[in-house]
Amino acid sequence: MIRNRDFIVIGLQALDSRIGSNCINLAYEFAKHNRVLYVNYPLDRLTKIRERKDPLIQKRIRINKGIEPALVQINENMWNLYPQTTLESISQLPYDGLFDRLNKINNKRFARQIRKAVQQLGFKDYFIFNDSDMFRGFYLKELLQPEMYIYYTRDNLIAVDYWKKQGIRIEARLMEKADLIVANSTYLAEHAKQFNPYSYYVGQGCDVSLFDKQLIKDIPKDIASIPKPIIGYIGALFSLRLDIEVLSHIAKQNPEWSVVLVGPEDDTFKNSELHQLDNVYFLGAKKMEELPSYLFAFDVAINPQKLNEVTIGNYPRKIDEYLAMGKPTVATRTKAMEVFEEYTYLAETKEEYVSLIEKALQENNSELEAGRELFARSHTWENNVKEIYNRMIYILQKPQ
Repeated sequence: MIRNRDFIVIGLQALDSRIGSNCINLAYEFAKHNRVLYVNYPLDRLTKIRERKDPLIQKRIRINKGIEPALVQINENMWNLYPQTTLESISQLPYDGLFDRLNKINNKRFARQIRKAVQQLGFKDYFIFNDSDMFRGFYLKELLQPEMYIYYTRDNLIAVDYWKKQGIRIEARLMEKADLIVANSTYLAEHAKQFNPYSYYVGQGCDVSLFDKQLIKDIPKDIASIPKPIIGYIGALFSLRLDIEVLSHIAKQNPEWSVVLVGPEDDTFKNSELHQLDNVYFLGAKKMEELPSYLFAFDVAINPQKLNEVTIGNYPRKIDEYLAMGKPTVATRTKAMEVFEEYTYLAETKEEYVSLIEKALQENNSELEAGRELFARSHTWENNVKEIYNRMIYILQKPQ
């Protein structure tokens, strides 16, 4: 356990982000026993222009002008900083030398704002925890001189087009100079170890408190009338990540099964043959608090990920949600899914998906359900942070 220390947390999501983030959950957990300064990413020039009508961007513009406070206390141990600066928009620059010069200017502007807040709060001998912000956080170790610089990798960002141009080079160099790298999947930990021997898998936290069978009172009407057995998926239906061919094969091979998909669709899904199959049901996007009731109605839950650079290393949080409800789960075999192997059925082909779903339907029982639930509920943010602390303590204690 690390107590009574000071953490500076930076990342790709601001504290007022409209979507959840590991970084935010970890920061709140750090703040249970330490002081935490959560630093929102600064505005950049293009965002300031393109998204100027967004209320969140308008708020940042007001803060930059000094109309609203830049440093806000969140709770007894946690503060949120809105940096009063604007950075240059450089991520897509093709010239390494120019990128590096401008990125150093950006980092200096960013560091100046952080230093000002650190002095105001009286932080001493602090740790910097950087959630994958490889560009804006690249020079902060040199500029802010933390006792420890921790880089957190939880997505294979350099496989995404936005990050490829400069990210492949920059992230590798940042990993080399970090004091510690922690990852939420074994795949990402192994990738990081190429650049830094102090790279470790620390697991993943997940709040599954909503996903409790005891809390379910009613089955939603739009799924209650669908014939059993229900083979279901919950999440965004994006063709970059999900294999339409697998879903189509499952539905065609077993017309007596109902394939139920809960979540928003991209254009590829909207135009796919899945909409022509009588036993495939698209229920659309639902509120977070409604999802457990839909999952409760599933007989088998699935996660038919595509295998590509974007998905191969990702920790699938939805698997914890599936298992917390005790659901037999069939998912694509990836490196990140190895930690779930004892509690899930892992498929490598569309044919295996069908045979494993059949097996899951046949052998499910209350004992298997209880084991899944217990396993999923062990993946708490508290346990995740304990693993991070263990690695930090090792770095602090090793001979210099």
